[in-house]
Amino acid sequence: MNASHSQPKIQLSKSSDYRETYANSVQVRVSVWDFFLNFGIAHQDTPDQVNVENHHGVYLSPQQAKALWNMLGQNLAQYEQAFGAIALEPHGHPMPMPTGPVH
Repeated sequence: MNASHSQPKIQLSKSSDYRETYANSVQVRVSVWDFFLNFGIAHQDTPDQVNVENHHGVYLSPQQAKALWNMLGQNLAQYEQAFGAIALEPHGHPMPMPTGPVH
């Protein structure tokens, strides 16, 4: 007997509170159970002060975090192949990477 295991169809929908926002800052906290990604907007008002306004936090299981890492890596490689290398520091406007504790 040959049993076939077909993949289920995936249907995407948006919840009533779905929203899209821009983030140029993300902080990551790690625990044994999950990863917490805190997204926000970083802006530099003075040469010696960077302000980060966090607006959305997302918890991920370690498995989902690894799947996201793999997916981002693949998409970044495709992006750079199509458009060139991505510089982490914009020309003429260095913004320090926020640092914080890893839990």
